[in-house]
Amino acid sequence: MSSPNKHIAGSPRDLISNKYLFISISLSVVATGIVLYLTYTPEGFEHVRLKRMPGLVIASVVMFLKIWFTAAKIRYLAEKKISWAGAFRIVLSWDFASAITPSTIGGAPLGIYAMTREHIPLGQASAITFYTILLDQIFYLMVIPILIIGGIYMEVIPQAFGVIGKSAMGFVYLSLLGYGAVLAYGVLINPLYLKKMVQALFRLPFLRKYADSVDKELDNLVKTSGVLSRKPFSFLAKAYGLAALAWMARAALPAIVVLSFLPAEEVLLFFRSFAMSLATLFMPTPGGSGGVEALFVIFLGPLFDREIFIGIATFMWRFITFYSIIGIGIMVMSWYLNNAVVKSFSDSRNKEEDRNTEQDDKPAGT
Repeated sequence: MSSPNKHIAGSPRDLISNKYLFISISLSVVATGIVLYLTYTPEGFEHVRLKRMPGLVIASVVMFLKIWFTAAKIRYLAEKKISWAGAFRIVLSWDFASAITPSTIGGAPLGIYAMTREHIPLGQASAITFYTILLDQIFYLMVIPILIIGGIYMEVIPQAFGVIGKSAMGFVYLSLLGYGAVLAYGVLINPLYLKKMVQALFRLPFLRKYADSVDKELDNLVKTSGVLSRKPFSFLAKAYGLAALAWMARAALPAIVVLSFLPAEEVLLFFRSFAMSLATLFMPTPGGSGGVEALFVIFLGPLFDREIFIGIATFMWRFITFYSIIGIGIMVMSWYLNNAVVKSFSDSRNKEEDRNTEQDDKPAGT
């Protein structure tokens, strides 16, 4: 069997669109700028309380914990065949791709690429990716009923959403529940169905040229998926626990940022943060840029007693969860790119040395 690294994209450039990167950052900057402009008041900063500013440090720590829990989950699913540094690189690559691609593409392809660069076979990397997505779906299956019940007693979906907006949130809930059921069937019951899902993934335009090569690895995918599906319940429980902790950290971040500026009704705040986080999964723009800023204002804006805090909080939330990931992700991609170049040069040099050695070993006159 040939090396999976040869068949998956040879460079991060093959999986990252500069157009998407530009659009994602531009939309976010424009949307955040509009919110800051509309909520700015000259006297507003007089009401900023420094005693609450450490909350932004806590938000940064929670962001790190979200990354750490996700890295621990991937390393656990790979049965610790990935180093901690490698697991962090995979997570940051995945998050970076998610931040600059539409939700229909997501960060999974680049996550698979990163795993192959960390010496995980392509089939196993694909199975781990689908198992990771499944764990997220299980989390949605458990959280959505809680949000629905909570909505009976408090205004989880803001009135500003209106009837159409609330219907859209209902569609979000049903879509996540349905997708979770389909994925659970593919991963845990019928791995051959999972094989068809991966084939569909590699029909995407920027992955299509690798489809024929990937087909050779799909048997390994089915085998690995079968191994994962036969793991004891304790294995699934621990992996799910790490996934749930990562998701709770992600969903709590907007609430923590809000509490950094003013006191609020904590239970309602966290419920709205969870609902908003689910809604961001359906934003059609690269990284959800433009749309997620609007969701932040709609879901959490009404909880601010001073408008200027809305703009500042929106910027701080996006800085912690988006702009920092873009910066770190570019560094990780550069690391993979430089590593690939060095490896290619080293392989070429070794081949040249082998040829020279063969020439030297030949008897004279042959």
